Amino acid sequence: MNPIAIFRHAATEGPGYLAEFLDEREIPWQLISIDSGDAVPASASGFSGLVFMGGPMSVNDDLPWIAPAEALIRDAVARDIPLLGHCLGGQLMSRALGGVVSRNPVKEIGWGEVVVADNDVARAWFGDIGKFQAFHWHGETFTLPQGATHLLSSTHCANQAWAIGKHLALQCHVEMTAAMIDSWCTVGADEVEAGKASPAVQPVREIRRRMASELPRLGDIAAYLYTRWIAGLRG
Repeated sequence: MNPIAIFRHAATEGPGYLAEFLDEREIPWQLISIDSGDAVPASASGFSGLVFMGGPMSVNDDLPWIAPAEALIRDAVARDIPLLGHCLGGQLMSRALGGVVSRNPVKEIGWGEVVVADNDVARAWFGDIGKFQAFHWHGETFTLPQGATHLLSSTHCANQAWAIGKHLALQCHVEMTAAMIDSWCTVGADEVEAGKASPAVQPVREIRRRMASELPRLGDIAAYLYTRWIAGLRG
């Protein structure tokens, strides 16, 4: 099997639990560190799947790697190579396929409930899961590209996930580990403080306090989604 390409856009926003999930199943993967200057491949043909992680930048920023990444996303769709996006990664997928990324009404940071949509595609991805506590850290949101089916919503962000066939885009984070959350709370403490007027921004102490109770369930959700996603991998 060709490796899965995992694109990292910031040093603190790596694959997290996804790496553990793939390693346990002996599925090969390759980290492409955009933050360290790695180039975006010109073609998706050498990979069994593409995964785009998060990042503090906007897909609307004038950054040299964004256009090549969007071209790669379209190439993967044309080749029927599955895509998976987390937060910024989901926004990249959305814009590459014709959606729009813009400011969310409020910033979302911390734990927050997401509700699974009442449609057959959502049930195919989430089974009998009706809602769960996801992890959030975003100030922008995406619209659904043509052909996408809405999967998740939250009180403060209508579009938390969509799917087109074997391609899955998430606004929320399911890949979190305790180490990642702790790192984000340290690096992002000033952002949390600046956004404390938002009804969807939790204090760092509350984010950390809830880790023990919320993270195991989030890992179960991630494993369920990732299991569904790897079923579509190209050999």
